[in-house]
Amino acid sequence: MVADVPVGVLLSGGLDSSLIVALLAEQGQSGLATFSIGFEAAAGESGDEFHYSDLVARHFDTDHQQIRIGAQRFVPAVHQAIAAMSEPMVSHDCVAFHLLSEEVSQRITVVQSGQGADEILAGYDWYPPMANVARADAVEAYARVFFDRRHDALGGHLAPEWMLDHDASLEFVAAHFGAPGADTALDAALRLDSLVMLVDDPVKRVDNMTMAWGLEARVPFLDHEVVELAAACPPAMKLAQGGKGVLKAASRGIVPDEVIDRPKGYFPVPAIRHLAGPLLDDVRDALTARPARERGLFRKDYLEELLDAPNARRTTLGSNALWQLGLLELWLQRIGV
Repeated sequence: MVADVPVGVLLSGGLDSSLIVALLAEQGQSGLATFSIGFEAAAGESGDEFHYSDLVARHFDTDHQQIRIGAQRFVPAVHQAIAAMSEPMVSHDCVAFHLLSEEVSQRITVVQSGQGADEILAGYDWYPPMANVARADAVEAYARVFFDRRHDALGGHLAPEWMLDHDASLEFVAAHFGAPGADTALDAALRLDSLVMLVDDPVKRVDNMTMAWGLEARVPFLDHEVVELAAACPPAMKLAQGGKGVLKAASRGIVPDEVIDRPKGYFPVPAIRHLAGPLLDDVRDALTARPARERGLFRKDYLEELLDAPNARRTTLGSNALWQLGLLELWLQRIGV
C-alpha cells in the first residue's frame, strides 16, 4: 500500500481479492476503493459475480464501483484489448481486464490484484487429479488435464507445413518435471505453473491490460516470502477443502464464509465463450481473409467445422476452440505479420 497516490483493489468476489480487502480493513484501511466488472449474460451463462463482490464491499464498507459492460461497448473493446497484447493471449479475461483497467484508471493509478494464489496454492481444477498420481506418471497425467490440444490431435488442426515432427509440448513439460526436487506429481505441476505458466500467462495478461491504461497492478500473493511459504506447504494442505485449503483456513473468521465456501469462479466473459453476432462475424472475417488464407495455418476442413458450429468445440479447460484460432489470426493481422 506504500504509494504517493491512493491504492485500490480489483475485487472479483473470489477468495483471493476478498482476503486482500479483508486484511486491509483489519489494518485500519477505510474508504478503500474497490472495483468489479460484469458483462451481459449469453447462452444462459451469467456474465458477472456481483453477488459476491457486493457482499464483500458491504461487509468491509469499501468505496465500491460496479462496472457493467453492455453489448455495444464490448466488441470494440475486444479489438482494443488485442491491440494491447504483446503476444496472442486467448484467455477470455483479457478483455475484462482491459475494460476494467480503462474504468479504474479514471479514478486511481495503483491497484491490488489477487493474481497468483491459485498457482501457488493449488486452486485450479486440474490440480486434484494430480493428487494420487505416481511421480513417474506425472508428465502424462498433467498433459491429460491441462493441455488444450495433444500433439496427435494437432495433425488434424494445423496445415502439414506447420506441424512439428516431435511433441514439443510434452518434451517441455517432461524437462521441467524431470528436474531435481518436487517430490510429488502435484508439486511438479505447481512448480511448472508457478515458474512458467503464471509468469507467461496470467501475470503477463494483467500487466499488458493494466499498463495499456497506465494502471499499476500489484500482486501481493506473489511476494517472494508468500511464494516460498506456499512452496513449503505439504500438497495435502493445498488440496484440502476443494483447493487452496490452507488459504481458506487462514481466511476463516476474516472473510465472510459465503465467499470462502463458494464454488471456484473465473472472470466470466460469456460473449467470448458463446460467439455470436458482430464478434463472430469479426472472427469469421479474420479467419477467411486473404492474409489468413495466404498464411495457411489451419486445415481447411477443421476451420470449416468450427465455423459451421462456432460454440460446439471446447478445449480441455473449457475455452472456445474457434475463439483461440480467431484471436491468433486477429492478432497477427493487427500487428501486420
